Amino acid sequence: MTMRVLVTGHQGYVGSILAPLLLEAGYDVVGLDTEYYAGCTLGPEAAHVPTIRKDLRDLEPSDLEGADAVVHLAALSNDPIGNLNEAWTEEINFEASVRLAELARAAGVSRFLFSSSCIMYGMSEAAVVTEESPLDPKTAYARSKVKAEQAIAALADGGFSPTFLRNGTIYGLSPRMRFDTVLNNLVGSAITTGRVVLHGDGRPWRPVAHVQDVARAFQHVLEAPRALVHNQAFNNGEDGMNHQILELAQTVMEAVPGSQLECLASPDADQRTYKTDFTKFARTFPEFRFTWSVRAGARELYEAFKTVGLRHDDFTDRRFTRLAWLRHLLETGRLNGSLRWSHHPPPAMPHAGVLEAL
Repeated sequence: MTMRVLVTGHQGYVGSILAPLLLEAGYDVVGLDTEYYAGCTLGPEAAHVPTIRKDLRDLEPSDLEGADAVVHLAALSNDPIGNLNEAWTEEINFEASVRLAELARAAGVSRFLFSSSCIMYGMSEAAVVTEESPLDPKTAYARSKVKAEQAIAALADGGFSPTFLRNGTIYGLSPRMRFDTVLNNLVGSAITTGRVVLHGDGRPWRPVAHVQDVARAFQHVLEAPRALVHNQAFNNGEDGMNHQILELAQTVMEAVPGSQLECLASPDADQRTYKTDFTKFARTFPEFRFTWSVRAGARELYEAFKTVGLRHDDFTDRRFTRLAWLRHLLETGRLNGSLRWSHHPPPAMPHAGVLEAL
C-alpha cells in the first residue's frame, strides 16, 4: 500500500523541493500550507500537490485522517521573523507544532519528521557541537525549536515515532527562492552588483547544506527502519559542511568572475558561530551520500542566474526575503495582528520573470 505523507509548509523553500521528490518516489503526498508566500516564485512552480490551505494553528483532526507519516517543515523560518513578534513564533513554531504532533498521534500516524535547526546550539566556542551538546538558544526562533523538540519527544510511544532533523544554513535553487540565506545572498549580490558583501569580519562558522541534499536526507530518514530513528535527533549533514563566512565569500568570488569582496563594519552583524558534528548521521545512515559541495552550489547559482539574466531588482525583491514579505503583507492589511489572513489569500502573483529555463 502506498504511504500517505502530509508535508506541512510544502510550498516553502525546502518544501517545494521535498514534496515533488516524494511524489516522484511514489508516495501519496498531501501538502498543508497557509500560503504566506503564494506568488513568491522565482521560476516555474513546483509539481502540483493536493493542498490543505490552512493556518497551522487551525488544524482539525480530519486534516490528519489517512496519513501514515507527517513531515513537518512549516514554521516562521528565521531569527529576524522571530524577533518581529515573539508571540507569533511561540504560537506557530512551538504550540501549533506540538498540537500537530498530538493530532497525528491520535490519528494513528506512525512517523513524524520534525524540521529543526542547528541554531539551537547558540554561540558555541566548542570545537564542534554534537546532538548531546548543551542547547543554548539565543533567539525566539531557536527557543521555539528547542521547546517543540522536547514536547514532541515526550509524545513518543509504541505507535508514534518522532525524529528530529537539525538543519544548518540551507542554500541552492528552489521554486520558492530565498535571498536571505548566506550563500544565496552572496551569489545574488555578486552577480547583480559585482560585490560580495560581508557584514562583519566573516569569521563565524556555519554548517551549510544544499536544499536538494536536505530534501533527500528527509526522504532517507522517512524510509529508515523505525528502530534506527525512533525519538532521535540528528544533525542533518556530513563532515565538510562547516565553513567560515569568509570562506563562503571567497568561494563565491571564484564562481562569479570579476566580483570583489567588500567588508562592511557592522556592529550588529550576526556573530553566531558553531561547527556541527555529523558523526551520528554518518554512523546511522552509512549508505547515504550528500552530493553537493559549496563550490558546486555557488557555480549552480551563478550559472542559473547568468543564464536567465537575474537583475538587481529581482535580487532585492521583497518576495524573496521572508521578513520583508511578511512586513509587506502586514502593512497592506492582508495579514492581521495575529498573522492570519484578513480575508481569503489573494491569487498567486506572476513570478519575477526569470529562471523559466530551470
